[in-house]
Amino acid sequence: MATAGVAVANGSGGADTRAAFKEIYSTLKEEMLEDPAFEFTDESLQWIDRMVDYNVLGGKCNRGLSVIDSYKILKGVDVLSKEETFLACTLGWCIEWLQAYFLVLDDIMDNSQTRRGQPCWFRVPQVGLIAVNDGIILRNHISRILQRHFKGKPYYVDLIDLFNEVEFKTASGQLLDLITTHEGEKDLSKYNLTIHRRIVQYKTAYYSFYLPVACALLLAGENLDNFGDVKNILVEMGTYFQVQDDYLDCFGDPEFIGKIGTDIEDYKCSWLVVQALERTDEDQKKILFENYGKSDPACVAKVKDLYKELNLVEVFHEYERESYNKLTADIEAQPNKTVQTVLKSFLHKIYKRDK
Repeated sequence: MATAGVAVANGSGGADTRAAFKEIYSTLKEEMLEDPAFEFTDESLQWIDRMVDYNVLGGKCNRGLSVIDSYKILKGVDVLSKEETFLACTLGWCIEWLQAYFLVLDDIMDNSQTRRGQPCWFRVPQVGLIAVNDGIILRNHISRILQRHFKGKPYYVDLIDLFNEVEFKTASGQLLDLITTHEGEKDLSKYNLTIHRRIVQYKTAYYSFYLPVACALLLAGENLDNFGDVKNILVEMGTYFQVQDDYLDCFGDPEFIGKIGTDIEDYKCSWLVVQALERTDEDQKKILFENYGKSDPACVAKVKDLYKELNLVEVFHEYERESYNKLTADIEAQPNKTVQTVLKSFLHKIYKRDK
């Protein structure tokens, strides 16, 4: 289940939005390099400058940009004021910083080789396990940014609580993923739909789908306690998104999706293997147990053939239809029309995506 690379889908943002967003990154990074709380040496400044660029930049920034898009919809405007743009972009970058912190540490835990087309940060010469401390610094940058730009705002404490809660949920989801798919004790019988769903919700859906909209709601002066249904819908959407990711990892075109799927080789608790386990007879189960988690292409091919034999392509398309219909009904039941528009803009971007 390749969660770390999900590309959240609302808000590719217009060219102007992207340009403003990029510009504000430079401002925020400069502030981190001039933070009076620490007496930096030239060497440590160069390290942080390079480390932040290497890890925070390089993604699609869809999570961050969707804060701005969602805020515009909630405000009912096409153009935000300079101050509103700055604050929305700043929260968007806080989410990108959070993502960077997760990925730096995730890559160490997974012993990964590459990330976003370049070596993982800890694989860079001279970095190694200093990357653990870099992850901690990235997380602390978020607190510094929030304090600098939001202290004194009526929703400051809510923002702190939101980031803390989402971080806790994500770290707990990561723990569940790590202990379920633990290298040393490969046991497919641990894998089931309930476990898959819980890992996905906590490891991915909260920070990728709920967090950007929650930031926009707080900027718009709303109380998050009044939006429990919205949280549930966004977490459901995040779950649906990850199931798509699991499907594309196996059946997507590597040329088109930009990566070669390795969920089978990596013994991931993928939606496909969980569905297969629910449908196999004893002989089929034996094939799965003997071949899943092996890097030999012949073993991978046997698993994929079994998936086709079990008709999992059609099972996925049926799941996709049902999820879309349920999400649409839940969104349309929302009393707030602008919130409906925000949610529909997310769903529209991810429905039937092929990369």
